[in-house]
Amino acid sequence: MFFFKLLSRLPLFVLYWITDLLYLVARYVIRYRKKVIDENLYYAFPELSEVERKKIRNRFYRNFTDTFAETIKILTISEEEFRRRFIIVNQEGLDAPVKQGVSSLMVTGHIFNWEMGVVGTNLYSEVPIETVYLKVNNPFFNNLIKEIRTRFGGYVTEKKEFRRAMLTLGRDPRIVLLGSDQRPPASENRYKRNFLNRPAVFFEGAEVLSKKMNLHVHYGKLKKVKRGYYHYEFIPLAQPPYDSHEPHSITDTFCKMLEDNIREQPDMYLWSHKRWKI
Repeated sequence: MFFFKLLSRLPLFVLYWITDLLYLVARYVIRYRKKVIDENLYYAFPELSEVERKKIRNRFYRNFTDTFAETIKILTISEEEFRRRFIIVNQEGLDAPVKQGVSSLMVTGHIFNWEMGVVGTNLYSEVPIETVYLKVNNPFFNNLIKEIRTRFGGYVTEKKEFRRAMLTLGRDPRIVLLGSDQRPPASENRYKRNFLNRPAVFFEGAEVLSKKMNLHVHYGKLKKVKRGYYHYEFIPLAQPPYDSHEPHSITDTFCKMLEDNIREQPDMYLWSHKRWKI
């Protein structure tokens, strides 16, 4: 941990020099998951030419490697610098239900830099925040992720533990952050639908929780302004009562909002993930 904190004290522009090298290695030397990325882009954007999809892939490599610099920097970044680089819109809308005594959900996808999204939401919020995450097998990196995500407050709960913790949502109102585009294992309850022109499966944690407990749901729309600067907007996705909602309505709306977010800046999505493996 000491090494990463020491590295984190370097100015971000110096950390970008390091990730510039990583970018060259990822793109030209090891060609990191090039086949997976190309296949994902081919199906997601059939209307684009091969040259256009290649440009997206190359920009993806740049965003992917820059994320390492930005995420490590979180360990020691000042609140002032973080606020300058990461602007949030409508935090008050996300906080409002909790201030009135009702927990709310914020759902988002793996758009760069989602780690800054977690940290920024904790920083700007005036109410308690719980981030649900999938535990990393390596204890060191699991602890590193937890320390990064709680840099400016909030707390994290491993997904298996959240099954018990969610029982307290009524008693202890809070915002729950959920990454809702991860591919659930075959052992989980899964909802299958088209996503970016191909069948994919989704967790429906937000669907079940919101309708069972009458929770408000917001979508976190992430946009890159320029290198190292981001704009995060919390957009209302669904709100109670849910009596007239069709099955899967919240998941379907989330998928539509995430697709729109991706299409605005396609190089910002995690295309190296085998998202469409059923």
